[in-house]
Amino acid sequence: MLTIAKPSYLDFEIDDYPWKKGIDYKKHPERYKVGKGEQGVLICEPYKSAIGQYWRFKNPEIASESSTKIYQLFIEYLKANDFVGADMARKYLQMGYTRARRYANYKGGKKYDKDNDYKQLERGTGSAEKAAAAAIFYKAYKIAAAHPIYSKLKADWKNKYG
Repeated sequence: MLTIAKPSYLDFEIDDYPWKKGIDYKKHPERYKVGKGEQGVLICEPYKSAIGQYWRFKNPEIASESSTKIYQLFIEYLKANDFVGADMARKYLQMGYTRARRYANYKGGKKYDKDNDYKQLERGTGSAEKAAAAAIFYKAYKIAAAHPIYSKLKADWKNKYG
């Protein structure tokens, strides 16, 4: 029998989510978890506000400005030995890629039809402009993820905090 995948957010349990609102992760970095992909990116303050204000992917020009600024913040966090900030900046770069790809793949960025039992919508209906924006973010994200100082800080963090 064929199972139809539903969006993971339908079964989301906030109590099980390791990132919590109301925590200042700059004051309490030990409470930060690296996680998978972009997890926690829209919760962890003050980084969410500091980085998120620059996160845009409307078109390639805006994506280029945005990814450049976020990568600059990434480097500043590394220079300050602030792994949480660097990881959050890396997550915003990754999220720029994944969100722009969603809009490149699906018209309006909508993957599921919530009015039709969350049936997956037709792929390939999105925007070429968003595909170009995604490519810009992808390049910056991969450079950040491979940065040797970031890689060492990440390994040390995971060893110390999990």
